[in-house]
Amino acid sequence: MRGPSRGKRVAKPFWGVLLLGLAVTAQVVARDELPRAAPESVGIDGAAIATLVADIRAGKYSNIHSLLVLRSGKLVTDEYFEGDDERRGKPLGNVRFDAGTLHDLRSVSKSVTSALFGIAMSSGAIRDIDAPVLSYFPEYQDLQTPERLRIRLRDVLSMTSGLEWDEDSRPYGDPLNSETAMDAASDRYRYVLSRPIATPPGERFRYSGGDTMLVAAVIERATKQRLSKYAEQVLFRPLEIERYEWITYPDGMPIAASGLRLQPRDMAKFGLLYLQRGQWRGSQLIPEAWVKASTSVQAKISDRPFGFQNYGYQWWLGTARDDAHTPWIMAVGYGGQRIMLIPSRDLVMVMTAGMYRNRAQTDITFEVLLDGVLPAVK
Repeated sequence: MRGPSRGKRVAKPFWGVLLLGLAVTAQVVARDELPRAAPESVGIDGAAIATLVADIRAGKYSNIHSLLVLRSGKLVTDEYFEGDDERRGKPLGNVRFDAGTLHDLRSVSKSVTSALFGIAMSSGAIRDIDAPVLSYFPEYQDLQTPERLRIRLRDVLSMTSGLEWDEDSRPYGDPLNSETAMDAASDRYRYVLSRPIATPPGERFRYSGGDTMLVAAVIERATKQRLSKYAEQVLFRPLEIERYEWITYPDGMPIAASGLRLQPRDMAKFGLLYLQRGQWRGSQLIPEAWVKASTSVQAKISDRPFGFQNYGYQWWLGTARDDAHTPWIMAVGYGGQRIMLIPSRDLVMVMTAGMYRNRAQTDITFEVLLDGVLPAVK
């Protein structure tokens, strides 16, 4: 029973309530959503994209979960599909994806970690990219040798630390896979830092989740915050990324190399942030100089005329197999997770997938993004 102090309920005029609701809705859309456009309005052949989407739905490509295309900062394709998925190796069964479904980024997490490093440098928390990595790990006195002190922060960022590492020849989950062994180690930092030195630092690229683990540790020690909390403060909140999960080890440490889960539209925001040289709605979230450095050649991978050719700071660089050899920049995650930027076309493409044990995942990625979407851009 309502007490007398509550007073009499006064009905609000219908039109006032409606206008207030519309105003709130407009504010939410303006704040949270990417602006949309018809493909043709930004120079994209909508019929070609529609054919590609129909092919994905028909099963021409293996287990793709989402496809997003942005041009000139506007979302022109925002499609979701159905298929089996995992949460960092744990089966989720068949999932019907939509815009609100979180998805593993796997190693796309590395590119986010790189962004956080650049922000920490701009704040002064990290002062010297040429500082020895071991200067951030004074507890390992036995590892402070002249040979190991030559490994700089820029070397782990570019995966040229020279530390012995192999997460390519054996599948994840195999105890002889270096990342799997690191995950299981009682002291993960010591496991990475004590690996034999195979090549001089800075000379040879070797894909390593261990190097990313060290980058994340430096960020945490310099900022005195957990990586996920720092990301929320300096990156996710400014980008209005409200839903995310950063999977952790049992001790609560975020898995920097492969643990982040985002919604595909938020992946697109991150890609657009880089395409806009670190700017987001009038604010410089990542220093422009860091965006340029991290998406420029820091390590050579191969001499091939197209495909994966070079590496930046936790970003892959290459060219399309087309007449123009169109350059691209890409955040790459195991299983078909991709954020691809093509600056010359003002283009961002996002794909998520469940091709975790499909050896053709790279070929399928290029078929969809470079052979499917890119030719539709006028």
